[in-house]
Amino acid sequence: MGGQVSSAGSFRGLPCASKANADWMSALSSRLWDVPLHQLSIPGSHDTMTYCLNKKSPISSQEPRLLQLLRKVLPCVTLPVVLKWSTTQVLSVTEQLDAGVRYLDLRIAHMEEGSERNLHFVHMVYTTALVEDTLTEISEWLEGHPREVVILACRNFEGMTEGLHEYLVGCIKNIFGDMLCPRGEVPTLRQLWSRGQQVILSYEDEAAVSRHVELWPGIPYWWGNKVKPQDLVHYLERMKSCGRPGECRLAPGHLVTRVSEGIGLALRSSGETERDVLGDVTVSTTGGQDVDIRAHIIVSATQGQDVDIFGVAVQPACPL
Repeated sequence: MGGQVSSAGSFRGLPCASKANADWMSALSSRLWDVPLHQLSIPGSHDTMTYCLNKKSPISSQEPRLLQLLRKVLPCVTLPVVLKWSTTQVLSVTEQLDAGVRYLDLRIAHMEEGSERNLHFVHMVYTTALVEDTLTEISEWLEGHPREVVILACRNFEGMTEGLHEYLVGCIKNIFGDMLCPRGEVPTLRQLWSRGQQVILSYEDEAAVSRHVELWPGIPYWWGNKVKPQDLVHYLERMKSCGRPGECRLAPGHLVTRVSEGIGLALRSSGETERDVLGDVTVSTTGGQDVDIRAHIIVSATQGQDVDIFGVAVQPACPL
């Protein structure tokens, strides 16, 4: 996603906003079809739905009371600052899927003053988009790309009661139906394709997971929340020193990094074509330092954009 981003409109003119990566899973080498999904590196978006935050939306009730007060007293000052901090994506969910994103970080909330069952997304500020509408949009995209698989991480659940969890799970089942992969052993692409399954639903509520076989336990995070390139490199080196994890515990893990100026991700090929090799994602800094992570796809980002790399499993012995 190279280049400086000044607005959502200008960003959509860049190559990453095209549909060039809309079917990258179906284009993978056949040698990867039988690899368990958690051993593939799958690009995702951090706080996926923040592209539709709105100045008119209320600040989350979970934020500090001082911020709530400032929003009421000085909205013209407070809201622009909060929105700038909260917004991590500028492409719509369909545009992200077209760009190759296959892990969606969906932070769900029920607004205190909202209608009884209208669920929104949240990152300091509530989104204008409704959860049910967004899930329907994802389902419609998947129908047009039958060999692509997405991991939907439903989390946060601010203001959610048990009744709202049951309502949300009911919406998920109605919208995705047979596309949902029931929890069990982590499947391969070939297994998912043969069963017509395209959705793995990670759900960070243990009670709901215990009641519904369609839900997978929440995916753990490695969060490399660094701004300076050298700090990110140090974090990744420390993670790398733990060695390769033998297997996933409950579900695949993923690494989250905020990409700053001078850092990019690119595939380091070791074979005839990029598609036919198991490559290394190289995190490069302006100082020329490289850190390699096992991966199978190119990911890049501009300053201030958040990128998730799904597929790096958490090893319990690793010092966080």
